[in-house]
Amino acid sequence: MTTNRWLIAIAGIFMQVALGAVYAWSVFRIPLTKAHGWTISQVTLVFQVTIFIVGFASFAGGLWMRRSGPRPVAMTAAILYGAGTMLAGMVSGLTALYLTYGVIAGAGLGFGYIVPIATLVKWFPDKRGLITGLAVAGFGSGALVTAPVANSLISSVGVGETFVILGAAYLVIVLICASAMRNPPAGYAPAGYHLAAAAKSRRDFSFQAALSTWQWYALWFTLFLNTTAGISIISQASPMAQEISGVSAATAAGLVGLISIANGSGRFLWAWLSDAIGRRTVFLTMFLLQAVLFYLLAGAHDFGVLSALACGILLCYGGGFGTMPAFVADYFGSAQIAPIYGAMVTAWGFAAAFGPTLVASIREATGRYEGSLRWLAIAMLASTVLPLLLRAPKEV
Repeated sequence: MTTNRWLIAIAGIFMQVALGAVYAWSVFRIPLTKAHGWTISQVTLVFQVTIFIVGFASFAGGLWMRRSGPRPVAMTAAILYGAGTMLAGMVSGLTALYLTYGVIAGAGLGFGYIVPIATLVKWFPDKRGLITGLAVAGFGSGALVTAPVANSLISSVGVGETFVILGAAYLVIVLICASAMRNPPAGYAPAGYHLAAAAKSRRDFSFQAALSTWQWYALWFTLFLNTTAGISIISQASPMAQEISGVSAATAAGLVGLISIANGSGRFLWAWLSDAIGRRTVFLTMFLLQAVLFYLLAGAHDFGVLSALACGILLCYGGGFGTMPAFVADYFGSAQIAPIYGAMVTAWGFAAAFGPTLVASIREATGRYEGSLRWLAIAMLASTVLPLLLRAPKEV
């Protein structure tokens, strides 16, 4: 029976939308503080723990996929993510929340995140940038779908019941999508692609061989630096907007929705562009653009200007996640992309811990956000060295 690769792609996108609901965490921040008396920083740490776990779970999921294929990994992701979210609504202690949502749901997120990316790259060797961009665009836009639903549920049934209802929905959606996940047959090539593939063929690196090249570590740092910049804005968007432009908390909250749209859009747009102009050129352009945007953001006092600059940065943040899987497949082949890219996603976890902490520390030391933003501008300018140096590893 012929498998329609686009049906697998649609299932992968819907899976990522459900998983990307994690970006709506800010919706739960104030309700959790009111319900349990926790501080904002304590509740925010739950999100940081979750993203940190996602990176390492993606690595573990990638290794597991190499042995067992995508479906069992995706189904385990559904169970862990759904159960962890539901359990988060039943606990009353902060440590238990870190364990349920941070560790259990975070592990499910990591297992699930790597599956569509690693699977679809194999089904679409002719459209690597486009397809990985579509997949991770689903993840980036998950908050747009989840935030209004979660807000409505919290108002009607409370924050605890909201976790339970959403967790059950995640479990069902991801399980359905997981049932569609499968690898293509050995030697698969889409119609009309075999001649192009033969002309551009590169050997498939093993996981160990990929990690023995300097290029893998350069790509890891490229993803880390790009993610550090964007997640710094995500973590501070509302208070930063209030301080720099003087708007109210309600107005600043609108910026969160805008940057979510930019995050999701950038994952597709930059990845699609990378098929035409190359992955190195895309990262070089994104780093240079962010250097300018962060520098201008430090002096932006008008809320409209600030929002436009922040959205530009989040376009690049999403673009890093959309483009990097195809970049890795270009350099190391698609056969072992699950563990090779899965290990690289640990850069996301470290960036989630490093970026917000760096910005908050500089903000506390200087009393203003402008210093943090100028340091990020310098960091983005220095980061342009990496794509300039990158070259495909030599075949041996």
